Amino acid sequence: MVAGKTREERWSLAGVTALVTGGSKGIGYVTCHEFNFFYLVYVHIVIKVYVYVVCDIMRLGVGDFRHAIVEELAEFGARVHTCSRNAAELEACRQRWEEKGLQVTVSVCDVSVPADRESLMATVKANFGGKLDILVNNAGQSLFKLAAESTSDDYTRIMATNLESCFHLSQLAHPLLLASGIGGSVVHISSIAGFIGLPALAIYSMTKGAMNQLTRSLATEWAHDGIRVNCIAPGGVKTDISSDKTIDPELVKKEMARVPMGRIAEPEEVASMVAFLCMPAASYMTGQVICIDGGRTIT
Repeated sequence: MVAGKTREERWSLAGVTALVTGGSKGIGYVTCHEFNFFYLVYVHIVIKVYVYVVCDIMRLGVGDFRHAIVEELAEFGARVHTCSRNAAELEACRQRWEEKGLQVTVSVCDVSVPADRESLMATVKANFGGKLDILVNNAGQSLFKLAAESTSDDYTRIMATNLESCFHLSQLAHPLLLASGIGGSVVHISSIAGFIGLPALAIYSMTKGAMNQLTRSLATEWAHDGIRVNCIAPGGVKTDISSDKTIDPELVKKEMARVPMGRIAEPEEVASMVAFLCMPAASYMTGQVICIDGGRTIT
């Protein structure tokens, strides 16, 4: 609550603890680099072009988006723990954050594996003295594949990574959030794909739509515990598209024409909303799914 707090206290995360999953890579990076170009020749030309545009626009450069979230929270004074499947990339990130003087610890975790999720939360509990103030369910994986071509393995993998991990980690974090004593905050990272229809994103979109509803359900259940649960649904987030030689700039322009603001987001524009939702200044906000998309979902 903000009652009795100074302006500085309302807009600060000094001393709080946070877990941000998937802190070493950006949304869609792995999937888009693994996306098989030759698969596209079997797709209708309109869908082919559109999927290719979405794939590149939604892709983030290595770590930009998730680095931004970790760094934003840490720069506001939070002690942050983050995780990734790739130990080498994670260590490189840790060194970078250490050089910046940020309080960030790391551990290896594949959030699609239940045992890894339990081990992660045990590490967080030990690191933060049995308490946790903020959980950001940020890890996720995309799948650009037509519904008719998707397999049961595709479905299982994406559901486990995007949705099951979000639900299970929230469950595991609940007692630690309760123990924080200051009112915990959970933020899920969804996508505008959970609101609008996009070709070749059926399974991915299902996980994000379900995540949006999970946000509302948990917010309703946990409000009496003093735990707020909100969600952010980004559209395209900017990285190195201008230097990517594999995409036609004209295709980017066509997609951008559907965005009223005429551009895609900077990583910091998403990270700053995450930080706000975790601050005392947002203490009366819960159950909200906020689109950060330059108006894409209203056109």
